[in-house]
Amino acid sequence: MNSTIQEYLDSLRGKRIAVIGIGVSNTPLIKMLLRAGLSVTACDKKERKDFDGLIEELESLGAEVRLGPDYMDGLDQDIIFRTPGLRPDATPLLAARERGSIITSEMEVFFQVCPCEIIAVTGSDGKTTTTTIISELLKKAGYNVYVGGNIGKPLLAETPNMEPDDMVVLELSSFQLMTMDMSPEIAVVTNVAPNHLDVHKSMEEYVAAKENIFSHQSTDDLAVFNWDNEITRGFAEKAPGNVMCFSRREILERGVYVKDEAIWCADRDGHRKVLPLSDILLPGNHNVENYMAAIAAVNGLVSDETIRLFARSFGGVEHRIELVRAVDGVRYYNDSIASSPTRTIAGLRSFEEKVILIAGGYDKHIPFDVLGPEIIEHVKELILTGDTAEKIRAAVENAPGYNGSNPPIRMYQDFEQAVLAAHSMAQPGDVVILSPACASFDRFKNFMERGNTFKRIVREL
Repeated sequence: MNSTIQEYLDSLRGKRIAVIGIGVSNTPLIKMLLRAGLSVTACDKKERKDFDGLIEELESLGAEVRLGPDYMDGLDQDIIFRTPGLRPDATPLLAARERGSIITSEMEVFFQVCPCEIIAVTGSDGKTTTTTIISELLKKAGYNVYVGGNIGKPLLAETPNMEPDDMVVLELSSFQLMTMDMSPEIAVVTNVAPNHLDVHKSMEEYVAAKENIFSHQSTDDLAVFNWDNEITRGFAEKAPGNVMCFSRREILERGVYVKDEAIWCADRDGHRKVLPLSDILLPGNHNVENYMAAIAAVNGLVSDETIRLFARSFGGVEHRIELVRAVDGVRYYNDSIASSPTRTIAGLRSFEEKVILIAGGYDKHIPFDVLGPEIIEHVKELILTGDTAEKIRAAVENAPGYNGSNPPIRMYQDFEQAVLAAHSMAQPGDVVILSPACASFDRFKNFMERGNTFKRIVREL
């Protein structure tokens, strides 16, 4: 039985609390704890000048603040909330745990106190689009929906407003899932491929984190898996509850599949045609898979007609193969969310013509071998920039079928120069796409800033 948020806050009275990370996800948590009259130490490696007045606001509410490189020294509070990007086995956290501290997170507590049903989505690619489709479908069906996790806003402080008949839809990263000991009523895994290996110690650890989204379910809960992905197909045997898979390649006896240019659903009531592929506005087979995952998750909650009406009008999520504009017959697409090779491959396969690709960025220590052949097949001009430019170039040059100029490869240190170079070589009818296959942290705060920079440059052409 879940406790309420007030019961949880009451349980913290008289205890000392630390919150690691003063950012978008934790600031509402810090304010909620302070307004409940609790003792809170807010910690962050940034300096006071980086917060634009936020630190003074928190201090006025009663927070003790620790900033700078020593922000985690001497942690000994009773309860410590870690930010998702901080590994749970970081040395200061291990030391605090040995001293008796309880390590938790905003999301872990939210699962404890959420009063309504949770649908959660994870995966290496497609999380945000699938989460958005599910939440919008539920809204169209008349539900009051809260969206959070990696998108939307932190929801813990919103729980007093939630009713049992509401729905929560979460996008969850592997970092959020690493220490979860509860799972949602409906869990969706879009796919799993190598990602974030700059933070995770191994692929095995990454996969184990993803498994947490369903491993604590009850026998009455539902898990949705991609049957075409070898790792997630294996999850189907481990799930403790009901399983519904989706497949673009096989017709399933129970699940969601593609037949006769339409998405079908097979459940206890039989097989039925749900959504013609021609109704889907989003380009690419990966978006067909995103719809299939969403249809499996909302089966029985949303009518097929609602799904069809929505698909005919939904143009996608910002930074995900987003059409920025057409200039002189050239279409420019922002796919800045593509921070892994598999994501970029999906973007390249979305277009019938060969594209001018801008790629490269922060090195997450993911191999680019699989990207090389795809670039040879789908790219007419390759423009590389960022820390990984040489690694991607090597993957292309070492791929079977590369002849030294198929495609031509150009390297640019400056991001804007790379975009302008793509513009200068594009001809009417061409597609230029920013799909980096890498994270953005070599030059940008996040993929949104990278995508917005690309859009600004394109709009100024």
